[in-house]
Amino acid sequence: MEDDFEFVSVRTDDRVATVTLDRPQAMNALSGAFAEELTEVFWRLRHDSEVWAVVLAASGEKAFCVGADLKERAAFTLYDFYRNRDQIRLLFSSLRRVPQPVIASVFGFALGGGFELALSCDLIVASSDAVFGLPETRVGLIPAGGGTQLLTRKVGVARAKEMIFRGRRINAAEAVELGLVSEVTDREQLEERTMEVAAEIRRSSPVAVRHAKAAIDAALGLPLDEGMDLEHDAWRRTISSRDREEGIRAFTEKRDPQWRNR
Repeated sequence: MEDDFEFVSVRTDDRVATVTLDRPQAMNALSGAFAEELTEVFWRLRHDSEVWAVVLAASGEKAFCVGADLKERAAFTLYDFYRNRDQIRLLFSSLRRVPQPVIASVFGFALGGGFELALSCDLIVASSDAVFGLPETRVGLIPAGGGTQLLTRKVGVARAKEMIFRGRRINAAEAVELGLVSEVTDREQLEERTMEVAAEIRRSSPVAVRHAKAAIDAALGLPLDEGMDLEHDAWRRTISSRDREEGIRAFTEKRDPQWRNR
């Protein structure tokens, strides 16, 4: 992918695309222009068959992302808020619609929209100094990048309400206990460990992983029977793939499969 962005850097290595939030002087706060760039990046990744997994990382020392750019918003008119709302909704929608597995690599502060970015990913690998929270109610707003919906689905109604109403922050250890974070590592090992997780995923068929992700996400909140039907549809699309043929052949020949993503 051509890297021609001001606030985002993108690199692809061995089928893994690393998208880096690159506005460290503002602790990666999400301005309108920043949101538009991320939307474009995620849209491009969605249609890139050469990318089998995505890592969402950040530059800087203090924060993965502190959420909305409140300095920018301080001068907003009501019209500006509605325009910015469209930008933010497109950003989070584009991230949630990336069909490849997305891993958030989180350090420092992940607050507001920053936490919502991580919640919108499939997995979170965090450093031990990571701090998560949705403090929007403390400034007269609500978490509206998916926070009220995604956090509730992950930790339950009571815990989500408690965190959002109080604007409470949690550390990485508590995030693991709540099932928000898949694993915690030292800050110095965060990038390496995140890439190891991406490499482990890449060993699986990209077709199978993509359809498994789609089935899981589409069935959330549905009755079990409807979810089972979605799973069956995903199975039908997977069973007819060349990757399925290669996977079984490689197993019987006792060798590593050579995936083709088709």
